[in-house]
Parts: sequence; C-alpha cells; structure tokens
Amino acid sequence: MTKAFASQADLTEKTVSFDKLSDNAWAYTAEGDPNTGIVVSDAGVLVADAQATPVMAQDVIRRIRGVTDRPITTVVLTHYHAVRVLGASAYGAQQIIASEDTRDLIVERGAADMKSEIERFPRLFRAVESVPGLTWPTITFKGEMTLWMGSLEVKLLQLGRGHTKGDTVVWLPQQKILFSGDLVEFNATPYAGDAYFNDWPATLDAIAALKPEKLVPGRGPALMNAAQVAEGLASTRAFVSELYAAVRQGAARGAPLGEVYRETYATLKPKYGHWVIFDHCLPFDVSRAYDEATQHRDPRIWTAQRDKDLWASLEGQH
Repeated sequence: MTKAFASQADLTEKTVSFDKLSDNAWAYTAEGDPNTGIVVSDAGVLVADAQATPVMAQDVIRRIRGVTDRPITTVVLTHYHAVRVLGASAYGAQQIIASEDTRDLIVERGAADMKSEIERFPRLFRAVESVPGLTWPTITFKGEMTLWMGSLEVKLLQLGRGHTKGDTVVWLPQQKILFSGDLVEFNATPYAGDAYFNDWPATLDAIAALKPEKLVPGRGPALMNAAQVAEGLASTRAFVSELYAAVRQGAARGAPLGEVYRETYATLKPKYGHWVIFDHCLPFDVSRAYDEATQHRDPRIWTAQRDKDLWASLEGQH
C-alpha cells in the first residue's frame, strides 16, 4: 500500500504542555509537533519560534497570558522553515530577529518552502488563510547577538550549520537554559532535507560545550536536567550520523537513490521507526544526504512539485 504523502494522514490533535523551566523560561510542546520557547522578563516577553499560523500562535499567546501580562516584544526565528515562522504576525512584536543566513534563505527559498510545507503538513496549516505572507526579520545578526531584557541576558548564537545553514539557538547563560530549534530533537525524527550532515555533529558539540542544564528541542518534550539534555544531544547525533553513514556507503558504490533509500530505511527503521514523523522525514532526509554525499554541497530548493516527485519515486518502489 502506498504511504500517504508526508504528514497528510496525520490529522490527530496533539495535547499541549506548557512547562516552567525557571522564573523566566517556559516550553510550549505538543507531543512531537513544533515547539515554541518563551522567555519572560521585566522588560517583556521573547518568543522563540512562532508556530505555523497566527491561529496556532493564539494558543501560545493564551498560555503566555496565563503567566504574565507583559508585552510580547521579540520573536526569534531559529531558522526559516514555514512551520516555525508563519505564525509570527500574531504576536505583534516590536522586533523579529534572525541570523543573516536565515534571512538569505527566506529571500532565496521562502516562498517555495511555504507552498511545500503547507502541502506536507495540512493539520498544522489548517488555518493557512490567517497567514499574511512570508515572515521577514526586522533585525539580523551574524554569529552572535546579546539581548538584555532588563537584567536577564539572552544570547542568540549561531554555533554552526546543521538543520539549515542559518540555525540559531537561544541561550540563557545565567540559568543554563537553551532553546535549540531543530538542531536537537527528542523522540522525534530530525528533518534533514535542508541539512548539512557533515557539519551537524560539530554543531551539537558546540551546544554541549555550553553545558546546558535544560533544553527545549525543536520537537519532543522539554529536557529538564543535564542527563536528559545529554540524551537528546546523543540521540540526535546518532540519527544524523547513522543516516549519513548509510547513505554515503551506498553512494560510494554508485547505487541509485531509490536503492540507497530502501537500504537506509531498513537500517534505521528498527531503532528510530517509533519516533514522530519518521516516515515523513526519511525520503527528504535520505535525498539530501545523497545529494551531499555526491554532488550538491548546499541543499537544493524544495518545491511542492519536487516533494511529490520524490515521494512518488521513492515510496512507489518501497
């Protein structure tokens, strides 16, 4: 039986958790759906990743209003993917901050990515009519930026490429709390269709070097102690490394993408098949890994049509 495309068959509502990490930090998580981080200070509220639509963002705002009435001043985009950024307009923030690399990706491929992701994730984009268009940062930075929210120090760090070339983490050094975006997942499959497989492990090393004691991954539950953080970093690294090793092995002997996909799927399924969106991610992940291992150093642009062509070619023979 042919698998439903991407997440088109995933129509089950998820249960939201809103977990307090400290007096200043909360995690909005939903059983493997995209997470949002919240930082509350005397100077206002920062939101890390905005949800897929303004309608979905309203639930985040409702949770924020349950703990503070301070204004939402800042939205940080950890990267450019539509499912993370298109809800930004709901917050009415004074500033939307992203890395320069993330803005470059929005310029280059934001419109194509928006159309692609709306078709991949129909449940998350059910209220797509509420999206006013692409989300554009009002402030960009390169490498590192420090925000002082009253006396609370918030660092925005580009620690290296991984999930995308523009990945940013939000780091609270005084409290050792980190919001990783999709550089780290927990019990959820890393999406690597726009990834840099060679770079990703070193970027995880850079996160580990900060010694975070709590971490909010891109998907999955908040990691509430150093042991859980270490497990999240290790499992993300293992998935990325094992997938790339399997693909490189096939590519090195000249095997075509379809054959490499079938072999890699069979290799990873027993260990990772229970993770959220495993079947959704694998065709895109293996395709990108094959590209990187053969001829494309940088990720090619995904379009709605390229998505469907890939899915038909790989899942039609799987």
